[in-house]
Amino acid sequence: MKKLALLLAVLIGGLAVAGGVMWQASGPGATSFAGNDQVTLAAYKGASPTGVPASLNDASLILRGEYLTRAADCAACHTAPGGAAFAGGRAFVLPFGTVYSPNITPDKDTGIGDWTNAQFLRALHRGIDDEGARIYPVMPYTNYTLMSDADVLAIRAYLFSLKPVHAAVPDDALKFPYNQRWLMIGWSALFNPDHRFMPHANQSPQWNRGAYLAEALGHCGECHTPRNIFQALDNRRKFAGAVQVGWHAYNITGDHVSGIGGWSRAALATYLANGHATDHGPASGPMAEAVGNSLRYLTADDMAALTDYISTVPPQAGTLPPVKATAAPETYSEGDTGALALGQKIYEGACVSCHAYSGRSQLVPAMTLTGDRAVNDPSGLNVARVVLEGSRVDGAGGQAAMPGFGAAYSNAEIAAVVNYVTTRFGAAPATLQAVDIGRLREAK
Repeated sequence: MKKLALLLAVLIGGLAVAGGVMWQASGPGATSFAGNDQVTLAAYKGASPTGVPASLNDASLILRGEYLTRAADCAACHTAPGGAAFAGGRAFVLPFGTVYSPNITPDKDTGIGDWTNAQFLRALHRGIDDEGARIYPVMPYTNYTLMSDADVLAIRAYLFSLKPVHAAVPDDALKFPYNQRWLMIGWSALFNPDHRFMPHANQSPQWNRGAYLAEALGHCGECHTPRNIFQALDNRRKFAGAVQVGWHAYNITGDHVSGIGGWSRAALATYLANGHATDHGPASGPMAEAVGNSLRYLTADDMAALTDYISTVPPQAGTLPPVKATAAPETYSEGDTGALALGQKIYEGACVSCHAYSGRSQLVPAMTLTGDRAVNDPSGLNVARVVLEGSRVDGAGGQAAMPGFGAAYSNAEIAAVVNYVTTRFGAAPATLQAVDIGRLREAK
């Protein structure tokens, strides 16, 4: 009787696990929210959403590849801080170890100089390198698999036109069993669709172009979509926000409280191209990199298509408070007490010249704090990262930069000024302690 009970328990447990795996693997596709009207590219009656914008149709293969490489934001991951462009070596610190991006310059010894067209296609579509080894999905090949063969090969042509950089990158350092690359066979079978982009027949060509830019090239969901227990994107919560590489990538659905439902498409386009928009604060961290390396180079037509698509993603409710967009008083009244007094002192000495007493910068619009989602995030995570490390965004309209203050102030002082900024300019105050800032320093 006991053996039968044990057998039944094992069987039920196994079925539960199998059911959980299948539920996770059977999640919706990237654009499933738009309906069940997807068709192959060959069957689509509108203009093809793939390739480059019409203004570049007659450009050389290399120039077309350059545009697509920027749209796919390859430089952000494959360029280490202070390193040569595309030479790899950028560290991605994950909960189970560290992965380093490879060199994708045409160097034959340390780069991709010996890769054939077929090998390059296989890497981007299936996540398999030139030697047949599985690539960790830190590279978003589950998005790149949607790219047309012609676009992948145009990117290859551009990369092969660059100067080879001889730069070996460190070996990945992952814990067991995550260091077993063969496990990616099962992961890819579950979570890599391994098919090219399929337009929605009932959507406009502009919408489908935006979907191609966001899903196949720009891989917006890699940062902004939460992940399931297998670390694959959970499109049931598409674009609802997540913490990635130590930064909070915020909700970019149409939710009016936690998301961007209150943004106009013009404001969204301005933010994506310039890294800031009036009443919405500046981009920072990985988002600033996306602007500087990728989004600012999109043509006006492509930017309109991208914002058109993003604006149709269904709202996902979040836990963050509504953004407070009103300015603080122009001058201080009576000083705060306790920890906030320390934060006020630091703000007045180091911050007010750029950010103003009111939070609305009169010098550099991108330095305005009011309306900034990060300032209205009571976790204080992104504000703390910016204070520690600084921020720089190279937008279509110019550059805006802030120095880091990590070397100038103690953990307690940085916690104090973050708490003060979120209290004075945000909807809900952060309550960081020195130990929290210490953890951020260690994780960097």
